Amino acid sequence: MSDVNEKHGAQEQIEQFIQKNRKFIAAFAGLVVIVIAGFIAAFAIRDNLRNRSFSAVEELSRRYETLRFDITSEEKKDEVDTLLSDVKEFAGKASGYAYAQAWNIAANIHADRKEWPDAQSSWINAAKAAAKTYLAPAAWYNAAVAAEEQNNIDEAIQFYNESLTLSDHFPAAARAQFSIGRLQEGRNEKTAALESYRSLVSKWPQDPVWTNLARSRIVVLEK
Repeated sequence: MSDVNEKHGAQEQIEQFIQKNRKFIAAFAGLVVIVIAGFIAAFAIRDNLRNRSFSAVEELSRRYETLRFDITSEEKKDEVDTLLSDVKEFAGKASGYAYAQAWNIAANIHADRKEWPDAQSSWINAAKAAAKTYLAPAAWYNAAVAAEEQNNIDEAIQFYNESLTLSDHFPAAARAQFSIGRLQEGRNEKTAALESYRSLVSKWPQDPVWTNLARSRIVVLEK
């Protein structure tokens, strides 16, 4: 009987508490609903913006593919210039996969035109927009190639090294490491080149091309 009385008393206390604090409880419940609704709205907006950005970059990619073989054509120059302007306007709005892809399109256009400084800066922007994704090392690698085209060896080595920071996700990592050694060897930096080649052999012993080339260069340099 005492248990029943205790339960009855506890129930009354709960009811009295709810009655006294009903405004606060109602306000708190309303706040929770608002917060949840806010999260739902935020995710919905984010997904909508993401879908819109993907659609936008796909359209830019389609336009690029249409013009790809006419990039250097005088007849298509105005059309290519317009595409390049649209690509850069979109790419400069934010970061992420879609924006990195847009910078890649811009870089490819500049590279096709042999506009290496612009190609380099566009690939750097692509790498930064897609930082810590599989797109970044490829963009850094391409920036290094553009730097080499301008004979900017220090920058090329720096960018090749940047491409190796995510080497586990970069199929051309061994090639990038070999390129570092090749550039160092070209500057008669024998010790640094040997270190780069040995690093390649150590990290990618099964690579069928670049490891064998590195071994051959080690033999030559150690004579």
